[in-house]
Amino acid sequence: MKAPALRLPAVIADRASVAFLASLAVVALVAPLLNLAVPESSPLHLSSYAVGLIGKYLSYALLALAVDFIWGYCGILSLGHAAFFALGGYAMGMYLMRQIGTRGVYGHPVLPDFMVFLNWEELPWFWHGFDQFWFALVMVALVPGALAFVFGWLAFRSRVTGVYLSIITQALTYALMLAFFRNDMGFGGNNGFTDFKDLLGFDLQSDATRSALLAATAVALGGAYWICRAVLASRAGRVLRAIRDAESRTRFLGYRVQDYKLWVFVLSAVLAGVAGALYVPQVGIINPSEFEPINSIEVVIWVAVGGRGTLWGAAAGAVLVNYAKTWFTGALPDVWLYALGAMFVGVTLFLPRGLAGLLPARSRDA
Repeated sequence: MKAPALRLPAVIADRASVAFLASLAVVALVAPLLNLAVPESSPLHLSSYAVGLIGKYLSYALLALAVDFIWGYCGILSLGHAAFFALGGYAMGMYLMRQIGTRGVYGHPVLPDFMVFLNWEELPWFWHGFDQFWFALVMVALVPGALAFVFGWLAFRSRVTGVYLSIITQALTYALMLAFFRNDMGFGGNNGFTDFKDLLGFDLQSDATRSALLAATAVALGGAYWICRAVLASRAGRVLRAIRDAESRTRFLGYRVQDYKLWVFVLSAVLAGVAGALYVPQVGIINPSEFEPINSIEVVIWVAVGGRGTLWGAAAGAVLVNYAKTWFTGALPDVWLYALGAMFVGVTLFLPRGLAGLLPARSRDA
C-alpha cells in the first residue's frame, strides 16, 4: 500500500517557500553548532564575529520582508520604514540600558550613564517599565504599530497615494531623526544607547548568547514569513493585490480600501519594529542615525534586487546586498560604493524582476 504524501500547509506549499524556510532552519541550527561545538583551530569553526554578522543580516531580511509585504502586494511604497525599525530598536535598547544598573561608568542604580552626565535627577516617566523584559517586548510592537496607525489613518483616509505618500513617509522618519538627536528628549542624543551588558541575565558578549540571538532572529524571520504568506493566501490577500493593481476599481466594487491599507501598514510596521529589536542586542548600539532617510531607501533597493512581490526574494536580497557591502568594503575599500552602484544598475537593467526573476514563474510567489 502506498504511503500517503506529506502535505504542507497551503500557505507555504510552493517550492520557494519550502526552500526558504529550510534554509533558515539550517542557518539556525548549523551556525551556532559551528561556533560553539567546533574548535577554533578547525577550518569549519565559525567565529563570533561571523555569527553576529549573520544575525544582523537576518534582522535586515526581516525588515526587507516587511517592506515587500506592503510594496509588493499592496502597492504602498514606504520610504520611512527605517523609523519603525529604529523605534523597535530603541524600545529594546531602553530595556538593555536599564539592565546595566550599577555597572555603568557612573554607577547609578537607576539612571543610565547619559542621564547622569546630563544632570538628570530622576528617570523620565516614559522609561518606567523598561526594567521588565515583557514590557519592552510589548513596546517593541506597540510603539511602531501605534505610529503607523496614526500616520496611516490620516494618510489613507485622505487618499494620499503614490509618490506623495512616499515623500511623506520620508518626512516622518527625518523628523524623528531630528527629534532623537536632541539631548533633552531622553534617548541619549547623538550617541544613543550602547555598552549593553546582558539580556535576561545572559552576557551579550558570550558566544552562547550570540548564537541564541541568531537562532531567535531566524525563527522570527520564519514566523513573519509564515504570517505574511497566510495573509496573502486569504481573501484579504486577494483584496490587497486588487488594491495594488487597480485601487479605484477596488473601491468602486465596495471594498473599504483605506481600512485594508491601514491594517496591512500597521502589521508591516510591527514586523519592522521586531526586526529592530533583534538587531540592537546583536550590534550593540542604537542611535539616531538609524532614522536616516537613506536607510529606508536602501531597504527598497534590497527588495528590488531580491525581487519585489516574492517575500523570500526580498529577504534574500537584503542578505546578499549587505554581504556584498561587507565584502566590498574589505576587498575594495576605495571603490566599494562604485561597485555596489554598478550591481544595483545591472540588476535594474538586466533583472527587472530581481534575482527571483531567474527562477521559473511557478517557483515564485503569486
